[in-house]
Amino acid sequence: MSEPLVSTPTPVIGEKSLAPSCHFCGRRRDSQSLATPASAELKGLVQANIPSKESPAICAECLELLQRAKAQVDSHLSIFDQNDHVLPTPLRMDAHEAFTGRGVTIAFLDSGFYAHEDLTKPHDRIVAYHNIFSADDDLSALKKSDVASWHGMMTSVVAAGNGYLSEGFYRGIAPDANVVLVKVGRTGRIPEKNIQQGLEWIIDHATEFGIRVVNISAGGDFEQTYLENSLCQTVDRAVRAGLIVVCAVGNAGMAPGHPVLPPASSPAAISVGGLDDQNSLDRAKRGMYRSSYGPTIDGLQKPEIIAPGIWVAAPILPSTPTADQARLYSALDAAPDDELQAIIECNPGVDKDFDGARDLLVPLLRQLITIKLREGNVINGNYKYVDGTSFASPIVASIVACMLEANPKLTPQQVKRILIDTAERVPGVEIERQGWGVVVPRKAVEVALALRAS
Repeated sequence: MSEPLVSTPTPVIGEKSLAPSCHFCGRRRDSQSLATPASAELKGLVQANIPSKESPAICAECLELLQRAKAQVDSHLSIFDQNDHVLPTPLRMDAHEAFTGRGVTIAFLDSGFYAHEDLTKPHDRIVAYHNIFSADDDLSALKKSDVASWHGMMTSVVAAGNGYLSEGFYRGIAPDANVVLVKVGRTGRIPEKNIQQGLEWIIDHATEFGIRVVNISAGGDFEQTYLENSLCQTVDRAVRAGLIVVCAVGNAGMAPGHPVLPPASSPAAISVGGLDDQNSLDRAKRGMYRSSYGPTIDGLQKPEIIAPGIWVAAPILPSTPTADQARLYSALDAAPDDELQAIIECNPGVDKDFDGARDLLVPLLRQLITIKLREGNVINGNYKYVDGTSFASPIVASIVACMLEANPKLTPQQVKRILIDTAERVPGVEIERQGWGVVVPRKAVEVALALRAS
């Protein structure tokens, strides 16, 4: 509900009526009267930005802007009360700094991909690319950013990105792992048969490209027993061939008609749900993301484990309107007050709100910048924070890569058992939602090392 207005009449001088000026933006408003916010909270916010006015009048447009800013600040207050930025995944997960996925290849099945600099610089770690819709697996296709590229780019970089565009800060847990990218979709939902076709290609080429881990951040068509589902049977075949298959369970909670679907419903897969750690290192703040969970149609516990499914740093797809907007918001946020107008004038057409804000006073511009950063989930010009079990799954895949670096002889069954045995339960959350709990990368790697020594 919008803030109620207390009208301020238009002043009359002689026979002429003059349009009043908004004390916030300074513009005259011919078609509407000014107002004073009715709530003390918003009155205080306006007064803080216009201290010279005892009862500042503000136009409806500026008031709506302040309401949006306040809503965004309030919604993020608990998230940024200890940290003024999104924490990088290795830090929030306490990953083992000595193991980074060296010598291990992770394959990703997704709708599309982009050769992001966090994967290609200073050394290109994309060892293969396959498009099930084309006979030509030309790697140059990865240099084109299209509508289907962003999801797979994000999942692969969340797992194996080295943070090249952030000087190593926003890196994944396996920043030295190699990657194989398999395109199995175009736009919208990915059909189950496409996922199966891509997984079959990975099985056939696993030895050629040294693939040990497979991440699938996509769901199948409908609920079906794994005994009859072709995709689940292909997952089983992949695991019997020595591949560790990690799957996202989905983001529907227990909403009617949204169970855990193949391939995550496969007993052979490591299925991952979402943790909400509130962007904090304080374990007391841990809660659950709105992940799908079982039991499955076969009575299996899914997910087995959970990992961060929200506040996850991920790259922004270059050469897109979203990238242009993120760069503008970040530049404005970092600029001194006297440079804001010049930056806006040099970036016409990037954001319509800023196109119409060239004459606004600095306090209102700052409020608008806050709104845009928060509404766009922008970290800086190159990264944003994302949510979904699509990103919890590659975090687990990156941990598996580090475990295999520590002990290359681990079997898929041993990897799954170690992850389960070392997981930490979230207090007060039912087992059905969290499985055996939150993955603990350091403990998982240490157990892998201990098994190698023995």
